[in-house]
Amino acid sequence: MSKIPYVSSSPTPPRHLPWFVRSDARTWTCAPPPAEVRDFHAEQPGYAPTALAELPSLARELGVGRVFVKDESSRLGLPAFKALGASWAVHRVLAERMNGDGGGSGGGQVRLVTATDGNHGRAVARMARLFGQRSHVFVPRGVHPAAVTAIEDEGAVVTLVPGSYDEAVRRAADAAASGRDTVLVQDTAWPGYERIPGWIVEGYSTLFAEIDAQLDAAGVGSPGLVAVPVGVGSLAQAAVAHYRSRAAGSAPTALLSVEPDTAACVLASLDRQAPVSVPTGATSMAGLNCGTVSSLAWPFLRDGLDAAVAVTDADSAGAARDLAAVDVAAGPCGAAALAGARAALTGEGATERRTALAVGPTSTVVLLSTEGTAANPHVQEVRP
Repeated sequence: MSKIPYVSSSPTPPRHLPWFVRSDARTWTCAPPPAEVRDFHAEQPGYAPTALAELPSLARELGVGRVFVKDESSRLGLPAFKALGASWAVHRVLAERMNGDGGGSGGGQVRLVTATDGNHGRAVARMARLFGQRSHVFVPRGVHPAAVTAIEDEGAVVTLVPGSYDEAVRRAADAAASGRDTVLVQDTAWPGYERIPGWIVEGYSTLFAEIDAQLDAAGVGSPGLVAVPVGVGSLAQAAVAHYRSRAAGSAPTALLSVEPDTAACVLASLDRQAPVSVPTGATSMAGLNCGTVSSLAWPFLRDGLDAAVAVTDADSAGAARDLAAVDVAAGPCGAAALAGARAALTGEGATERRTALAVGPTSTVVLLSTEGTAANPHVQEVRP
């Protein structure tokens, strides 16, 4: 494991941000996610695999063989990937209650409670409405008013929290614990609260199963590098679980996490080799503005991530504009994947970073664009 100086191609120089890389992540293994998750999603109204767009211009820029962007701007009728985790978790919660295993009042109506910096809360509210349940969503400062309105339009009660995402999570947990027939459906975990976040991570596995099928159809085997935007780390956990559980003999895939420079809790934790909380600041990447790594995700990120990098709002905004020019509608969090790949694969010191990731001129790179421009519409407000 080592750190080398972080270098960004952004016109605005970063503030001495670190780059973290470990040498043995691709040899680590874990159990695969349950196969029935994708079957569940395939049965949902409006389900279709999201697009995997090939972008030759980015391949030339990054000096690799092929670049694909997984476009999550429309997922089960919502503008972000979060619907995958929320739908599977809500399904599991309600099924458990119907079977009498989850306490409460059996099959009666429940109130689903969560905190969000945008997309997860809207997804939980949508699933609550579709399953005939109620929802209560706690929203921290910094979330775009349009995202708040979208949550309210799903029928949720919204409480605005004049604090950080971590504070909103605490408020949601307290509300769920004190209410009758309430269930916390949170996409981050802490000791004593890990089962439902685990279901949410399982829900994300459908995204990676789709990528496998789509790359196979394009004549590509395992990707050489996958860039994953990270908030609390649940999506990155799903990526690690997918790629580190592949059969022996599969070409190993390097995994790169990408965070805002104002909320780089995964980088800080990897640097110390222990989970730490960091103070967060304002960022257009609202969905990634998280100061604490999920306790459930941490062991997977510690052992299975190849590298981590942080990017600025200007990096994300530039990437979003470049993706829009090739017809990919990426919000700030979705565009972070391209910004991170640029930071890792280009600029001063790129040769060392590329060697660490085993990325060469024939490699395939997959960028996870986790939200569309309708999710948290900050892109146009940010200027490099």
